[in-house]
Amino acid sequence: MRANSGSGEQDSRTFTENARRAQIVRAAIETIGELGYARTSFAQIAKRAGLSSTGMISYHFQGKDDLMDAVTAAVLSTATGYMLPKIDEAADHHAKLRAFIESNLDFVQEHPAEINALLDIGHHRQATENPSVQSWYQDALSPIANRLREGQRDGAFGEFDPWIMAITLRQAIDGIHFQLAVDPETDVDAYARELVAMFARATSK
Repeated sequence: MRANSGSGEQDSRTFTENARRAQIVRAAIETIGELGYARTSFAQIAKRAGLSSTGMISYHFQGKDDLMDAVTAAVLSTATGYMLPKIDEAADHHAKLRAFIESNLDFVQEHPAEINALLDIGHHRQATENPSVQSWYQDALSPIANRLREGQRDGAFGEFDPWIMAITLRQAIDGIHFQLAVDPETDVDAYARELVAMFARATSK
């Protein structure tokens, strides 16, 4: 069974090994997105990935938790790559907040399997106090809180607790996932417009 968590070891893997890992992670995302975390097994992932046996998964990942960590990292990396350019090109703090909300909700619409996988993994693993789940959640909140804090320092935003506002914003964005599960015809663009207006008021001076 191959260890695979360190960056040095990642550097030492061959192109073929990295490609195989990416193939397995993609199959895991699609399987969890379709079936849910609880019903996802190595056998189902192997079948979707076109592998002859689950042994190939076990060769690259040290069990289900290790694979789920890789799935989480892959989804967050994809989301960051999608959203960050839109946020960075925004002119000021208010525009960056708007871009964060809109690009995040656009990502939800365009990558449903990734969002289903990420939230379902988090939901099922939180009960075990898995440090990986706690880590990615904290990592997701910290940049939001930091941007809000910078806006306050620069005089663009009013007085509020940046951490609480970050939690509120994160939960409001994630809420569209559950709304879409109930009503797939929900107008996500309208939802985004309402959130932008709501948090503009909440952060104003």
